[in-house]
Amino acid sequence: MAFETWQPGMILTEARLASISPTWQDWTPTWSTSTGANTPSLGNATVTARYAVAGTLVSFRLEIAFGSMTNFGGGGASDNWRFSLPVNAAASQLVAGFGEAQDTATGGTPSSARVPLRVRLENTSTLSLETMGGSTGAAGGYAATSAGLIDAVTPWTWANGDMLRVHGQYEAAA
Repeated sequence: MAFETWQPGMILTEARLASISPTWQDWTPTWSTSTGANTPSLGNATVTARYAVAGTLVSFRLEIAFGSMTNFGGGGASDNWRFSLPVNAAASQLVAGFGEAQDTATGGTPSSARVPLRVRLENTSTLSLETMGGSTGAAGGYAATSAGLIDAVTPWTWANGDMLRVHGQYEAAA
């Protein structure tokens, strides 16, 4: 049932409650690039992708631990990563959530480098990830890092064990 705002005289039914009660469920994101070339693949990555819809509000969580068979694509800084949304959005959105990227090559958890991320809806069907500042280093310091949209070499050259963790919300398409 599509979401419909409450109107005077409406009757509470099981279907009506289901349409406004969020239920978390899995989704399988498609990983692509801004140009459509140099397509990456998850391989044996561990992916947790969950979302819930309440009315027209979509809440989501995406966590990826990249594996030894992950192909990060070869597009470099000119071919930004994109992930499909679980439900089409009403419009593109500059800020739809936040998260972090983690580079385990710098010493492993908990001493690995982490970079804050902003989730952007590039269009109504995909999200991209943008760095928001420097990284925390192995010694707990704050260091400069590559800025911009995430790709195969930003904010670092990705490798087995590196992670992405993001969450956010957006308005679903009608």
